[in-house]
Amino acid sequence: MACLKYTSFIIFFSILFFSCKKESFITSQQARLYTSADTLLYDTIFTSVGSITKSFKISNNNNQKLRLSKVKLSGGASSFFKMNVDGVSANEVDNIEINANDSIYVFVQVKIDPTIANLPFIITDSILIDYNNNQKFVQLQAYGQNAIFLNKVKLTGNITWNDSLPFVILGGLLIDSNAVLTIDEGTRIYLHPDAPLLVDGTLIVQGTPQDRVVFAGDRLDPDYRDFPASWPGIYFNGSSKENDMKFAVIKNAYQGLIAQDLSLTGVPKLTLSQCIIDNIYDAGILGINTNIYADNCLISNCGKNIQLTLGGDYSFVNCTVVSYSNFFIDHKNPVLQATNFAEQDNTIFVASLDATFTNCIFWGEGGSVDNEIVITKNSSASLSAKFNNTIYKVKDVDPLDAMFTGNILKNTDPLFDSVNISKNYYDFHFTKDPAAPAIDKGSATPYTTDLDGYARVGIPDLGCYEK
Repeated sequence: MACLKYTSFIIFFSILFFSCKKESFITSQQARLYTSADTLLYDTIFTSVGSITKSFKISNNNNQKLRLSKVKLSGGASSFFKMNVDGVSANEVDNIEINANDSIYVFVQVKIDPTIANLPFIITDSILIDYNNNQKFVQLQAYGQNAIFLNKVKLTGNITWNDSLPFVILGGLLIDSNAVLTIDEGTRIYLHPDAPLLVDGTLIVQGTPQDRVVFAGDRLDPDYRDFPASWPGIYFNGSSKENDMKFAVIKNAYQGLIAQDLSLTGVPKLTLSQCIIDNIYDAGILGINTNIYADNCLISNCGKNIQLTLGGDYSFVNCTVVSYSNFFIDHKNPVLQATNFAEQDNTIFVASLDATFTNCIFWGEGGSVDNEIVITKNSSASLSAKFNNTIYKVKDVDPLDAMFTGNILKNTDPLFDSVNISKNYYDFHFTKDPAAPAIDKGSATPYTTDLDGYARVGIPDLGCYEK
């Protein structure tokens, strides 16, 4: 009888011990936690004020209970997203218990009014899951404004885009080698940080002075809309041909326009007319042994405004190339750099350079640049660079004197209309009083309208704007 009591006593406390052990919490940092999704993507295009709810599971794949210190919506009360964790609606829910080998649901709702013009096109947030000194995130991403969204798309054939809705590019866009993309006036193209525009075929941009075609990053909210490097840039690859851009604006990219290899058709690889390339983190225009012809263009406030390397064939007429140190980009590189060589993996490659610059301004303020034009030659290949009618900044003796003809205005302030760095405001028209030195200092060219679309009357002014 005593033995039976003793056995019952052992069984009772064994059950109690193992039951308590199962009900205890796992505190190891190696505890296993899984979510059924790493990202919730709300890819419905809203046509009116609307909301969508999606969900994911948080699973405790351990043999003990797991306590989540917190599940938090990172954007808090200002987020477009709302969260419900295991039946509790809040921006943060603390001390959530999940039984062993069990799970809970998190419901996430997004509510968007797509008619709000300053919304970003892509709205993002995240949910933080904190447990046992670990942090795991579930990303949230939704479309904001109404637009045409393209994700990792290759274009083939002949395609035309118009201004009926903006285009938002995610993951990149490729124009195939036999394709032609024509973009009509007024069209807006917004690109995500992971979205280069790659041109193997042909890009035709047909903007007007009143309705320019704009390429920019897809964050339009005030804190982000002026950030450089917010999207990769436009790349014209080796097979690309006969690209023509009129009245286009390319802004806020990491690199603006990059063209590689000479044209094989007798037509320049890239022709730019009355274009603005602004606030580019690295090179505004990068030419690598290629052909670029530009007229009446503004290339402003870039890390390297124009960089021409490994030779090529270039013509710039009535262009204003200017940079000011500002909150985003420090002016530490000349606004024009050109070479007939390039170095890669300790090997020097050379190719002939033929470049002409007519009626242009090369200017910079702030930063650490003494000479705003730097031409570097390798004697193994020919180099011809000619400047006719030029305002430019240079320190002391100019080693490039032989390249300049016509009206040469060294270290002569162009007297731009208004530059206010603290307000990020730049107007590169000329002042009227006093008269700007660039007025009536140019020579006649085939290009008879300026960046604003105004006619050049009589003797043309220097730079992209006519008085």
